[in-house]
Parts: sequence; C-alpha cells; structure tokens
Amino acid sequence: MNDTNDQVDKGSTRTIDGRVSSAKSAKTITVVIERQEQHGLYGKLLRRSSKLHAHDEKGECHEGDLVRIAECRPLSKTKHFRVVEVLARAAE
Repeated sequence: MNDTNDQVDKGSTRTIDGRVSSAKSAKTITVVIERQEQHGLYGKLLRRSSKLHAHDEKGECHEGDLVRIAECRPLSKTKHFRVVEVLARAAE
C-alpha cells in the first residue's frame, strides 16, 4: 500500500484574455475574444471573434476592461467561464 498524500493534478484550466463588451447583467459579463487566422488557400489574415459569457461574482468589471477568464463547470445554459482577474481598466 502507498501511504503518501499525493494530490492528483487534474490538469491546468484553460484561461483566455479578452475585452468586456457588455456588463449589463447581474454577475454576468460578455467577453469578446479576438484572434487572427490565416486563410487555408490564399494565406490572407482573417480577423475572427467569439463572444463568451463569464461569471463576475463581485461585479467589478465594466465595458472596455481587459480581463482574464478561466473555464469552469457550467453555471447556466451559456455561462461556463469565470473572471480570474482584471488586467487593465478601460479609460473613462
């Protein structure tokens, strides 16, 4: 028998940086993730974006803030990310 108290690493959670596009809901923000990818045939750079809903427990995020969100268990039908930290505040 092995009597050591080793903790099992469940893997690192996925974190994403993005800009808050809406903070109108209570405890929920909408984060826009922008990326560039290259067209498969022509090689032109294309701008793509995704909108994700994230849980903001303290209500500290506002529109325009740069935030880091992490994947978590599903919190509602569309919300499965949570706010880890606010990286930069929006200029007002």
